[in-house]
Amino acid sequence: MDRSRFIKQLKKNSMKFQFINRGKKNAGALGLLVFLVLPFAGCYVDKEELLYPGSTLQADCATAAAKFTADVQPIILGKCAISGCHDASASGGVIFQSYTQISAKKDRINARAIVEKTMPASGSLSAAEMTKIKCWIDSGAPNN
Repeated sequence: MDRSRFIKQLKKNSMKFQFINRGKKNAGALGLLVFLVLPFAGCYVDKEELLYPGSTLQADCATAAAKFTADVQPIILGKCAISGCHDASASGGVIFQSYTQISAKKDRINARAIVEKTMPASGSLSAAEMTKIKCWIDSGAPNN
């Protein structure tokens, strides 16, 4: 085989090798991506309480009967109706200072403070506080 023909054949084989190798590198990267992503594909972040209301907080309302004036209002006033949040200067307009204002938003209070635990902004309520609010709401949110 003469020199020019040998060089042409060598270049041709080199290009084939690069093409094959590139495919293997892409397949490896794809395999790595699948390997890293696949374990998380079945995960989801549903909140049990949203799917099955009443399933997470097992409030025994027979022993923790909650009254608005004695139990719920002090929690709301002390944890929610504070400066900059749900007091008279509330920027969002949601004020929790009276029975009427609090009972009108009882479903939202339940969702944010009991279910999602995203309120109050200063931190989640204690289990006892959540039980009192939940029992008060579950009993029809009476003005007692």
